[in-house]
Amino acid sequence: MNGFPAIVDLLAAAGDLTAYWSPRIVARVNDQYVKVAKLKGSFVWHAHEDEDELFHVLRGTLRIEYRDRPAVELPAGAIHVVPRGVQHNPVATEECWIVLVEPVGTRHTGDTSSPLSKTVAEQLGR
Repeated sequence: MNGFPAIVDLLAAAGDLTAYWSPRIVARVNDQYVKVAKLKGSFVWHAHEDEDELFHVLRGTLRIEYRDRPAVELPAGAIHVVPRGVQHNPVATEECWIVLVEPVGTRHTGDTSSPLSKTVAEQLGR
């Protein structure tokens, strides 16, 4: 395998998280990481210049705000792809559990430095 479990319970993995805005990498598919995260409040405005970013809401509701287009509201079960190069800000009024699918080279907060930024090593739990 690739160092990850053969079976991942996404709800259990997200439920085990204790910090908001601190994704945990739970699997790798080719050159993509699958991550779980708990969100609450507002993140940071950022863009990923070279990577699309897929959000899948497991529990709660997520709003993704955009500077150049209307925000999207994602209920549990919904997915949304943020196109590469587009400024966005995820917001969760109440606790929200998500899955992210991103290329392995994607920086957590894209082009923005923030105290919330996490390295790949931190996301791997190292």
